[in-house]
Amino acid sequence: MSTLVLLRHGQSQWNLENRFTGWTDVPLTERGKADAVRTAEALRDLHFDVGYTSKLKRAADTLTIILDHLKQNEIPAVADAALNERHYGDLQGLNKAETAAKYGQEQVTLWRRSYATPPPNGESIADVAKRVLPFFEAKILPEVWAGKNVIVSASGNSLRPILQVLDHLDNDTTASMDVGLCTPYIYHYEGKKMTKKEVREVPGIVTKGASQTEARVEEGRV
Repeated sequence: MSTLVLLRHGQSQWNLENRFTGWTDVPLTERGKADAVRTAEALRDLHFDVGYTSKLKRAADTLTIILDHLKQNEIPAVADAALNERHYGDLQGLNKAETAAKYGQEQVTLWRRSYATPPPNGESIADVAKRVLPFFEAKILPEVWAGKNVIVSASGNSLRPILQVLDHLDNDTTASMDVGLCTPYIYHYEGKKMTKKEVREVPGIVTKGASQTEARVEEGRV
């Protein structure tokens, strides 16, 4: 038996500021770091053999915090740009509310929640799938099939194509689904056969990005 754990990084500074982040390498907030510790506590029943993450420090630091807290930091951790967040092109760094006011909510929703429509000079989810899935199928999945417990810390839009394949989702469902911050999506395998899936609740974490007001942080507003 083996286990695959997929999780989105903890809250980043630009999640907090409600900005399009993409490939901009922003750090975790203090809340994001604390939530990674909470997630580690929720994963205490698992011992991992290998970890994977992106080249972005918000994902890499989330993985490091979790493994350090579990005292499993001796395992190999592979960082690869194939797992990087979706590139948001001209929208990177812009506040989401201000962007909606400028371009219209309908257009911004199309950029964010359609499967194949990219933002200006950026990537669509379909584009992200073209780099994420070959890496997942060539590197990560064979480790799971070989009986290893694997943890993957990445970003919401780089996890969507993986979740789509594992959960047999259509494009529209994949594009519109919420992937919670620091929330473990856990898949149990016997050989190549998936036997069980769970989305493990982590008490007290912020599961969505938020604006800078404390009330909105508690609401977890994207």
